[in-house]
Amino acid sequence: MAEDTSPTQQPLYVFSGGFLTGKRIRRILKLSGWSVRVGAPGPDDWIGVWGRTPVSERGRAIADRRGAGVLTVEDAFLRSLFPGRSGEPPLGLLLDRAGVHFDPDAPSDLETLLATHPLDDGAILARARAAIDRIRALHLTKYSAVDPDIEAPDPGYVLVIDQTRDDASVLASGGSDARFREMLIFAQEEHPGAPVIIKTHPETSAGHRSGYFGPEDTSERVSLFSDNISPWRLLEGAVGVYTLSSTLGFEAILAGHKPRVFGQPFYGGWGLTADENPVPRRERKLTRAQLFAAAMILFPRWYDPYRDRICALEQVLDTLEAMSRAWRDDRNGYVASGMRLWKRAHLQTVFGRHKKLVFRDNPKVARREAERLDRQLMVWAGRRTPDHGDDVVSVEDGVVRSRGLGARLTPPLSLVHDDLGIYYDPTRESRLDRLIADACDIDEAARTRTERLVALLTKQG
Repeated sequence: MAEDTSPTQQPLYVFSGGFLTGKRIRRILKLSGWSVRVGAPGPDDWIGVWGRTPVSERGRAIADRRGAGVLTVEDAFLRSLFPGRSGEPPLGLLLDRAGVHFDPDAPSDLETLLATHPLDDGAILARARAAIDRIRALHLTKYSAVDPDIEAPDPGYVLVIDQTRDDASVLASGGSDARFREMLIFAQEEHPGAPVIIKTHPETSAGHRSGYFGPEDTSERVSLFSDNISPWRLLEGAVGVYTLSSTLGFEAILAGHKPRVFGQPFYGGWGLTADENPVPRRERKLTRAQLFAAAMILFPRWYDPYRDRICALEQVLDTLEAMSRAWRDDRNGYVASGMRLWKRAHLQTVFGRHKKLVFRDNPKVARREAERLDRQLMVWAGRRTPDHGDDVVSVEDGVVRSRGLGARLTPPLSLVHDDLGIYYDPTRESRLDRLIADACDIDEAARTRTERLVALLTKQG
């Protein structure tokens, strides 16, 4: 663990086991100046609660009795690869002393930030615009284990967003079966003749929780869409977006839409949505970059799990880019061939995180096993033979490899994963060839990141 550079600690009394068992949550809170503990808080102390969960009401009731403050904790809007019910910890938290961002009954700290902060710093707004472009290009979202290769339906459809039944953010916005049915009717009436697609929630698709729509709501015009598609692909072809309070409505704004909003989410009321039930106190008009800067740069507490520190949004994007790329590449698993015994444990750590590698030495056996298991065949580049076939992924040590030699069984710190060829073989195109050919089109943020890496490598020798 990195050296503890957290600020002076404010006691945070909790009455929910999740704060005690969630190591990542406790660590982010500690680095943000909060020391989680159990006991009896005094009138000058703070009580931590998670959102508007049923157990959070116990903490609020104790705070009322003892005159303590309440810190509401929630996941940040770019959370992880998978929903929290999968057990994966978050990459950031929203810490709110006034309320909670999805409950419009009282202004939250995020709403106050949106209403009162100047949001006119050119550098921050430039960061916001660059981050929006990067999130869209990388197909990142709240749960980023999505498949960018899944095609959206033919453009021209209306998108209606389902949410999980009785979720706190739904109830806070007055969500009900009737309200969701009303939303579906509006979508059809305001776009006569256009097909209507209901996007199910990831937790509904995974079987964790039910939603508000089902097969009974489909018709010749209306269909359910539960594929694990990138939301940015889905938003590209939509002619209208309808939501109660989903985070996907926020992403719709970033994609250039003006969604029709039937609840009162944090992103409603700033001139970027068509609000069926506006919050009267929200009168300010914001740009997309200003909304994003407040909600994604200024307000969250982002965490770098590799350096164990609070970080900027850009570092979280680096982390999610790597995590999502690894999941998209590796999720179907590999049969690995031509791998020396001493390398196998390391290869398993790198490429077997989502499905364990199956090792087969004989090339023909390895190819048949890959076909049987419906997996990609992975071969160490120097041991590839014609018997492996053409449809293989070649693996080799990366260019920045290690402090010691492979001949001394030092494992590599980087590996190359190439579905075309291999970088040192000029007789066939490699994935690196294509990346270099496309490098003239990289954006300014990627160029800056590259320059920082070059400077670091040369400085460190």
